[in-house]
Amino acid sequence: MIEKARVAVVGVGNNTSALVQGIHLYRRTGHVVGVRSPEISGLGVGDVDVVAAFAVSAGKVGRDLHEAIFASPNNFPRLATDLPPAGVVVQAGLTDETGVERIAGLLGEAEVVLYSAPSGRPGIARAYAEAALLAGAGFINTTADPVARDRTLMERFEADGLPLIGDDLASQFGTSVVHGTLLRLLAERGLTLVSSYQVNLGGTEDIRNLVEHPGSKNQSKRNALGGDERVGLAPLGYLPHLGSQKVSHLNIEALGWAGTEVSLDVKLRVHDPSGAAGVNIDLLRVAAAARRAGRGGYPAETAALLKSPPGSAV
Repeated sequence: MIEKARVAVVGVGNNTSALVQGIHLYRRTGHVVGVRSPEISGLGVGDVDVVAAFAVSAGKVGRDLHEAIFASPNNFPRLATDLPPAGVVVQAGLTDETGVERIAGLLGEAEVVLYSAPSGRPGIARAYAEAALLAGAGFINTTADPVARDRTLMERFEADGLPLIGDDLASQFGTSVVHGTLLRLLAERGLTLVSSYQVNLGGTEDIRNLVEHPGSKNQSKRNALGGDERVGLAPLGYLPHLGSQKVSHLNIEALGWAGTEVSLDVKLRVHDPSGAAGVNIDLLRVAAAARRAGRGGYPAETAALLKSPPGSAV
């Protein structure tokens, strides 16, 4: 039997709740509904163990992980009622860029660090990457802050045979994935884009944070959509009553044969944390397999799962 991937999570918000609950559910049931890759390098969806967790919220630090994922302001629903104690106590994370050595010492046997804290804190994201490097663990940056796009840092991970994956995951079936696919389809079919836009509304703390700190996220979304100036991104809207759901509206205006008009409007409603978990479970297994093989740096096979892989604009 293959050894389970050992993971440390940074951030105990909705995305971690969806991931942790989902791993337990898939491990218990064995089904593969909603799974992109049932197996990666011999690792199944249930072959992931969280061995360390970090947060800064007083309502989460010091609690068992399987209790903390339901603490306010998390609002992702319970997937199962039989979630036993994790046996992992949430530890105090970083509030500034100091404390790298402390975090490295607390990572224990973790093979991979999953950075799932809010975007807009690039210094802290970099500090956790430094802690992972010091501890000999791979690092996954799910936020829009530039970590894997830092060439010097990438070279250091490569030299140590450790994977560095990022930046900013592309949700399993989110707005950027759908919008980008439609724009590529338009070009493939020979239509001329006139204009396009997307509007995103959500009720999670991640959305609220991005409303307050939109800069790096907006650039990352533009990277995912090809950087075309004809594509507009409306400011994110935080609506608490939506809970963990995100509602997106897409519009595309184009010209077909002889300049005839084509117009497309799409409404997408998803549970945003589920979309993150559906990608994170693949990134974690790729990272664990790469670390075990001594394959350092950026695993190119993860490009389709990211909005801003190395080489993208910062």
